[in-house]
Amino acid sequence: MMSTPYTLPKDFWNTSEILIELLLKYNQTHNITGAKTKEAVVKNIEDSIYPLQFLHVNEIKSAIDIGTGAGFPGLFLALALPHAHFTLFEPIAKKSAFLHLAKTTLDLKNVDISTNRVEKVVPFKVDLISSRAVTNTKMLIKLCKNFITPDTTLLFYKGELVEEETRGLRNCQVHQRDKRYYLVMKDVDVA
Repeated sequence: MMSTPYTLPKDFWNTSEILIELLLKYNQTHNITGAKTKEAVVKNIEDSIYPLQFLHVNEIKSAIDIGTGAGFPGLFLALALPHAHFTLFEPIAKKSAFLHLAKTTLDLKNVDISTNRVEKVVPFKVDLISSRAVTNTKMLIKLCKNFITPDTTLLFYKGELVEEETRGLRNCQVHQRDKRYYLVMKDVDVA
């Protein structure tokens, strides 16, 4: 398992084990993720928490995750940052149902689940907006623009088109790990 400068809560991996088993069992019936083995799920968890090493995690008190799916990255970021409150947006009912099951099973007090598209809800102030594999960067910014303040950090998990997607945007930092690009933006122009 990977180590990061940010110290994960001591029960992070034990709690993740419970979620891994729950996800693999649920996935057999409902097919909500392509990760079909424990090893594949662990890779997705490591991908989810990797950016914690270059975020100002102590400044994050509230966050939203757009298109959480089977919990990547939002659910695992919430486990890693128990001091922060996460709202997970997942409009697909069977995926949202899994997130509700995970929240209930683990009694997660810092997680809310919304079975809505992010652009359909009344916005609120957040310190962090994360999203993985939803749409291109400019469209993501447009979808969540009403949540963005000058202090909001955007963390988008991107593929190899990240350079093309960020052309014309300012305040972009890109961190790479294997074939994953972690795009971090702050003070984003949402006009």
